[in-house]
Amino acid sequence: MQTTVKDVIRVLEEWVSPNLALEGDKIGLQIGNPAQPVSKVLVTLDVTEEVVEEAIRIGAQLIVSHHAIIYSSIKKLRTDSYYGRMIGKLLANGMSVYVAHTNLDVAEGGVNDVLAQVLGLQNVEILDRLHNQKLKKLVVFVPKDHHEQVLTAICAAGAGWIGNYSHCTFNTLGTGTFRPEEGTDPFIGEQGKLERVEEIRLETVVPEPLQEQVVRAMLAAHPYEEVAYDLYPLEIMGKPFGIGRVGTLEKEMPLEQFARLVKTKLAVAGVRIVGARDRLVKKVAVVGGSGSEWIDASLEHGADVLVTADLKYHDAQDALYKGVALVDPGHNGMERIVVPVVADFLNRKFKANSWQAEAAASAVATDPFDFL
Repeated sequence: MQTTVKDVIRVLEEWVSPNLALEGDKIGLQIGNPAQPVSKVLVTLDVTEEVVEEAIRIGAQLIVSHHAIIYSSIKKLRTDSYYGRMIGKLLANGMSVYVAHTNLDVAEGGVNDVLAQVLGLQNVEILDRLHNQKLKKLVVFVPKDHHEQVLTAICAAGAGWIGNYSHCTFNTLGTGTFRPEEGTDPFIGEQGKLERVEEIRLETVVPEPLQEQVVRAMLAAHPYEEVAYDLYPLEIMGKPFGIGRVGTLEKEMPLEQFARLVKTKLAVAGVRIVGARDRLVKKVAVVGGSGSEWIDASLEHGADVLVTADLKYHDAQDALYKGVALVDPGHNGMERIVVPVVADFLNRKFKANSWQAEAAASAVATDPFDFL
């Protein structure tokens, strides 16, 4: 089955919904055509000319990047400049670029969860809750003989979760009435005759980002030509989402040992440390990318150390005085670990949908820094 840029975006945003992004973040389809056919996707942390060349070599039609290629309005586009030449190559090769930035940071299983997992953190919680997922109540009326079929389909599509409990539904038996009129092709009944059918009112909760895929699954599993269903917005709080994670190490260790652990696990050339090297650390906060503004949140959670990047001199001094240690493995080193995770997610989705497409993680190093 042929896949388009729009298809890839749809399945990706079921995970990293644009609603999760911080206000003003530059995300979404920045270059290209949603209707463009796609057979190969390249996933990268940054879009550089070298990454564009890699995409051309492997025959990719779409680049999925964590960092935006367009940060502000473009006043001129000259192909004798590095930026203009890079954009020119993308356009000349009919290539699209999609960006998932802070929505990938915030999303469950995104940048910060991957960091926490790689560093071996336990009892992981959100560091700074930003909002809760919106929920909808889905009510659909199903003939009794097809109830199990529809229930299974909508729950497999993501409906029916309350905390760690899946397939949470409520079902009431009743009688449905309808009269098929001229031009209909009823599954049950005859044109012009009032029908009474034993039906089950099936109710469940649906996370708003999954609403479209749940409804599609419901319509595909339901036998009726016209399906009677309702969607209601709910005021109750759904799953929380936010920036950063905080958790505990299996064993307490000195800051120097922990910093070496970070260096090894993230495969970086070096890390910067703030705090006494012999200070014992147990509770760890992580914020992928530039996270100095979450120093106070780390303290509020009782973290002994915050792992984040792009630390400034005065922020480091402030943390030292407040009593939280810092480990800075670099922006690129913290976030590149999510690139294969995104590629694996897309490949699973392509396979599940029987799409003839493949995603690959970029092999190009995009970190502008080097170490002597």
